[in-house]
Amino acid sequence: MESPENSVGFDSDGSLETAERIILRWDSTASEEARGKMIFQSDRDEVDRFLRAVDEIQRSVSSLSFSSPPSFSSAATDDQEVKANSALQIAMARLEEEFRNILLSQTSVFEPDSLFLEESSVSCEDSTDAPPEEEQEGSDSNSGSSRLTRRRSSYRSTSSIREMDLISPEAVSDLRSIVQRMVAAGYSRECIQVYGNVRKSAMDTILKQLGIVKISIGDVQKLEWEVVEGKIRKWIRAAKVCVRIVFSSEKRLCSDLFDEPMDATCFMETVKTSALRLFTFPEAISISRRSPEKLFKILDLHDAMGDMMPDIEAIFDSDDDSSSSRAVYLQAGEIQTRLAEAARGILSEFENAVLREPSVVPVPGGTIHPLTRYVMNYISLISDYKQTLNNLIVSDPSTGSDPNPNAPVIDFTELDGKSPLALHLIWLIMVLHFNLEEKSHHYRDASLAHIFIMNNIHYIVQKVKGSPELREMIGDHYLRKLTGIFRHAATNYQRSTWVRVLNSLRDEGLHVSGSFSSGVSRSALRERFKAFNAMLEDVHRSQSTWSVPDAQLREELRISLSEHLIPAYRSFLGRFRGNIESGRHPENYLKYSVEDIDRIVLDFFEGYAHPPNLRRR
Repeated sequence: MESPENSVGFDSDGSLETAERIILRWDSTASEEARGKMIFQSDRDEVDRFLRAVDEIQRSVSSLSFSSPPSFSSAATDDQEVKANSALQIAMARLEEEFRNILLSQTSVFEPDSLFLEESSVSCEDSTDAPPEEEQEGSDSNSGSSRLTRRRSSYRSTSSIREMDLISPEAVSDLRSIVQRMVAAGYSRECIQVYGNVRKSAMDTILKQLGIVKISIGDVQKLEWEVVEGKIRKWIRAAKVCVRIVFSSEKRLCSDLFDEPMDATCFMETVKTSALRLFTFPEAISISRRSPEKLFKILDLHDAMGDMMPDIEAIFDSDDDSSSSRAVYLQAGEIQTRLAEAARGILSEFENAVLREPSVVPVPGGTIHPLTRYVMNYISLISDYKQTLNNLIVSDPSTGSDPNPNAPVIDFTELDGKSPLALHLIWLIMVLHFNLEEKSHHYRDASLAHIFIMNNIHYIVQKVKGSPELREMIGDHYLRKLTGIFRHAATNYQRSTWVRVLNSLRDEGLHVSGSFSSGVSRSALRERFKAFNAMLEDVHRSQSTWSVPDAQLREELRISLSEHLIPAYRSFLGRFRGNIESGRHPENYLKYSVEDIDRIVLDFFEGYAHPPNLRRR
């Protein structure tokens, strides 16, 4: 399409009168036929004739305005100028109508699912060389509606800016020819207004199809978190499409149609409301009430915003800090900053919650405390965000917790070279260990308290070992420390439970000085066997209800105590069985064989609801 500056006049046909007749023929206020038909849906020769007529009128108006000073103008000249200006106004009104109609006819049937395809579904090399997708038959500027014309190489990924044709190239050419003539005639404001009204409505429709609906910050904060989680997932996908495809494509369309700075004005007129609506949701999340379960979705939002920020800057940045375009970019940056602050706040509050978790009722059987499971699962999830959190958290994690004179102290000299996140996770484990030690004091049985610490610290160690990333961050040095803690607890358990039992199998106090018999007091020996039987039964009664959930740890503990108990009992029984059997009612004292003891140990730490009967042959 020829521009106003380069188009050819009506030299062969005539004159200004010829141009006026062409324009008046399309005056929709005076002709029923003109109202029912659009020029740009007509024959292309008719489109060219009308545009050349507009160019002729514009040249005539300019010539008449500047060629003769008012003092030298004649009545004929004045009449000619009035007619030319009247024709120009009619032409501009018609072009405005045509402009609106083309934009409306090009409001595309939007297919959001096609824009959610992952980048892996088509390689850049394949898509670059591929031909454009076949357009809907007859979808040119004359059609009543069209589908989005997509550049195959640039719409399947939302990992970076991917522009697409929101309007067909033929329609863009027609729109551009209209814009040039309206701007040249001084009708730029009307042009911007029409474009903004039509395209804002199109943007609104697209956002709704992507699931971005108008919702206030207060309404978001009233939603249940489970609902919000689902909305966050959908928002991240939709936001990438909005920023990298829809907004970027709209900006390109404005650049194709308008010159600077009019293109920027039209762009912001079109997308400002949509951009503000888009960012309302993450803003609401960033200032919502903090709680531990929100951390990971907040980090997802933070990462998504960070991922999009270079593209948001490219699309909305402006040298003028007071411009509405720059304001969108600054708002997005502020939201990301608030999301980072929210994440740091949640971590700090989580540390304090772990440190001060108030439950004092001992868990039955000394098993793994729910707090331990919760914290370690939380830590495992935290480790998935190591890149983000290493940039967010402070180097000294203990600074985030409330002052507590009894709280653990982290020794940084042992942890040189650790990342901020690694230090933070070690600190969290230390805080958890501190709380577990406090809880262990609520067990009346010291042996059970040791089992409780052993179970819980062993669980921590296994969780760390089970995650390569977590193990790398925590490091073998601190892992060995934790292993030493649960092994020490196991040793303390054996001492507090079995030293007294094993002492009953010693020879001290059994021999009688000066006796003409064997030198062993039968009565003392009977009491010793009775004491051993009673202690074994008491231990079995209690410790068969205790729980060591980890099968390997449970077996190791049984083997360890069997290695001490069974040889001692076998030796004691071998030395003194005859003394008891030669007396009255030996069955009251020799109740258990070595094999019985071996079977009894198998009941320990099974976590039975009720103690089972003793296993005897």
